[in-house]
Amino acid sequence: MLEAAGVAFTCDPARIDERAVEAGLGAADPAHAALALAEAKARDVARRNPGALVLGSDSLVVVSGQRFDKPAGCADAAAHLRRFSGKTMELHSAAALVRDSDTLWRHGAIARLQVRRLSDQFIADYLAAEWPAVAACVGVFRIEGRGIQLFESIAGDHFTVLGMPLLAVLGALRERGELA
Repeated sequence: MLEAAGVAFTCDPARIDERAVEAGLGAADPAHAALALAEAKARDVARRNPGALVLGSDSLVVVSGQRFDKPAGCADAAAHLRRFSGKTMELHSAAALVRDSDTLWRHGAIARLQVRRLSDQFIADYLAAEWPAVAACVGVFRIEGRGIQLFESIAGDHFTVLGMPLLAVLGALRERGELA
């Protein structure tokens, strides 16, 4: 998304245990958890890159009050899709900007995606076509690909659905003089 928007960046993946961060949050709501994970990722990378402005982001999916992580394997992905079938998926996306040990900005957004009823045959065919590309996707979909077929309707910003509240990120970068 950043590349498509013309933002220069380098990629340095965070080295954090996301489940440990979540465990430390206790019963935090999904919006707070997504913000905390985005900030933890940015802080980790900022420690290794003194003086750099670091962007961290994260997304969480909640369906019927249950939080879902990335699937552990193709069978887990199929189980997730069966659980999502006919329900509303809440996708919480968050981003944070950190420089050194200072959190400069945090923002979270939510999209609501109405999952259509999915047959076992559709799920099998979908995963045959999309696996392993969706293995790293918390909702087991790429909206820019066949994943769009999972949904009846989507309420929320397109970039939030893609996994980062990009418009807010671009605004925060402009406010800090990082973009014109």
